Amino acid sequence: MTTVDVAYEVRAIEPEALRQLWERDDAGNPPRLLVHEDGGSPLRCCLRPVRPGERVALVSYAPLRRWAERTGADPGPYNEVGPVFIHPQPCDGPRGSGYPYELRSSHRVFRAYSRDGRILGGRLVPDDDAVESVLADLFADPEVAMVHVRAVEFGCFFFAVHRR
Repeated sequence: MTTVDVAYEVRAIEPEALRQLWERDDAGNPPRLLVHEDGGSPLRCCLRPVRPGERVALVSYAPLRRWAERTGADPGPYNEVGPVFIHPQPCDGPRGSGYPYELRSSHRVFRAYSRDGRILGGRLVPDDDAVESVLADLFADPEVAMVHVRAVEFGCFFFAVHRR
């Protein structure tokens, strides 16, 4: 497969969506507040791991639904809702727009989506060194509007990657 240079931007859950999720999640439930004793799970608001003993909220999140509201896409049956950890109050957000260094250390699945919200394909990212080349391969397809990064083990949404 040929790779191309593509500028991309990693996006955490947006502040307006976070404000809504602090009240009621995308499954219609109030957030579940807890202290994450072990730490390590990814926070989708600031794209870093939870620190041991840190207070977090566990919520259901529908990333394609929120994106479709802004773009007019119709993801239909791809409109998944899944669990994510966020801070239960405003935080500083991510430290940049590149792939988060602190979240590189585990296997991920990258799912490519079209402008209308349909899955175009996916790739297993086996190690940290493959992140940029896999993103370049996926974005080489002009039909790819964005890529979702998800956990291999649970399928949970981590963050979205968009073309710049």
